Amino acid sequence: MINEKLQAEFNEQINKEFFSEYLYLAMKVYFQEQNLQGFVNWFDVQVQEEHAHAMGMFDYLNERGGSIELKAIEKPVVEGNTPLEIFEQVLRHEEFVTSRINHLMDVAEEVKDRAALHFLDWYLKEQVEEESTVSGVLATLKLIGDDKKALLLLDKDLATRTFVQPVIG
Repeated sequence: MINEKLQAEFNEQINKEFFSEYLYLAMKVYFQEQNLQGFVNWFDVQVQEEHAHAMGMFDYLNERGGSIELKAIEKPVVEGNTPLEIFEQVLRHEEFVTSRINHLMDVAEEVKDRAALHFLDWYLKEQVEEESTVSGVLATLKLIGDDKKALLLLDKDLATRTFVQPVIG
């Protein structure tokens, strides 16, 4: 049976992961409206990844005999009116998620739950990858500036991203 404090934190993180899915879905809509289909694809993959992350924690908590409490998901707000501004928000959000995973690991350490620490290690590594990927797109967007042709080349590149179902834990 999982510790109650850790269970509460897992439930909170499940909500945050579903919010991430919802936020990236809203960002996908922005790029659909801009007719940037490669960006749409990038966010579609991101939506699927965040759903998989939430369900990984959901299944883990269930497997540990925990009680799952689904909470309301707040309305996402897309900040910015350009791809650059939106990806700056994406990076801030991923950094927030990383801080939340670190907090969850701190609680697992506090209650001496080594199984949870082992499970969460995958999420921490995933966050390093997420921040690196977003930072790369952001750096490219900064180089592009107002160059529409370069933006279309990046859009074409982002269209190649595919979703791979993660093996969590």
